[in-house]
Amino acid sequence: MSGVTDREPVVSLKDVRKEYQLGGTVTALDDVGLELPSGSYTAVMGPSGSGKSTLLNLVGALDTPTDGDVVVAGENVATLSESGRARLRGDRIGFIFQTFNLMSRLTAAENVTLPLMFAGWGRKQRRERAQTILEEVGLGDRLEHLPRELSGGQRQRVAIARALASDPELILADEPTGNLDTETGNGIMQLLEAANDRGNAILLVTHERRIAEHADRIVHVKDGVIEEIETAPVEQ
Repeated sequence: MSGVTDREPVVSLKDVRKEYQLGGTVTALDDVGLELPSGSYTAVMGPSGSGKSTLLNLVGALDTPTDGDVVVAGENVATLSESGRARLRGDRIGFIFQTFNLMSRLTAAENVTLPLMFAGWGRKQRRERAQTILEEVGLGDRLEHLPRELSGGQRQRVAIARALASDPELILADEPTGNLDTETGNGIMQLLEAANDRGNAILLVTHERRIAEHADRIVHVKDGVIEEIETAPVEQ
């Protein structure tokens, strides 16, 4: 772990509040402030209902705050239109989900090229990039396999390749090892560490302490507020 330095933030949350109307007002996040430096690695932990998923959705421009500012890659999510938020997600953010979220009728290579297609890459460029990134995650011989022909670990590797395809500034990982056995999960964490070493900032949500300890720091969330931020010792 490299430790958090004084790098410019790729994400900045200031006085963020998020409320939902569910038979009454439910406050999911309350006066949250947090910065994610460029190239950093941050884990978020907390019990179910603590606000972890809400935080991830706001940073991923999947939702907007009720109050406060969520700035991602220099753009304030709260002021963007829906199309503007879609563009931000496509250009600057990579997503990795516990359930993989692969398109079942598309091959591994086609799944990886999806974000590149929306970003306007040419067919040849997309194919070359998919092959390169799938080789990097150890699936160079699985380009034409459908998700049902892959193991859970292999499907998660495809999902990681898809997230990394456009080399986004920020990778959001929501319980990326939750459906995997320990050994396979450890391999997935090694891939995330390698991505961080190349300069991608990572925000990881997990219930598991051993997974969170891969990060430079651990943000503990409870009842919609940040209770504590643990920072890993700087390696000498």
